[in-house]
Amino acid sequence: MYGSVFRMKPKAGVSARQVEEVMMSNERTPKGMISAMLLREDSGGDIWGIAVFEDEKTYRANASDPSQDAEYQKFRALLDADPEWHDGSISEFRA
Repeated sequence: MYGSVFRMKPKAGVSARQVEEVMMSNERTPKGMISAMLLREDSGGDIWGIAVFEDEKTYRANASDPSQDAEYQKFRALLDADPEWHDGSISEFRA
């Protein structure tokens, strides 16, 4: 599996919940996506996310898809800056 862990900071006056609502309104299901999750910090500040894809190829294909960029621009408008991205291989551990 391959994907990204990312951190976002909403603009002043924009709640983490508002950013989450815009992201969750996306009805597009990218090819190869296994999972996507968001965590809103208890402090109400930063939002952390993870996007998991079958492999790096499908991850990169999604990243370069114009329809993905259109979705990104919707929530990017609510952020202080571009998200902090950490891409790489993902291992799964279950209890």
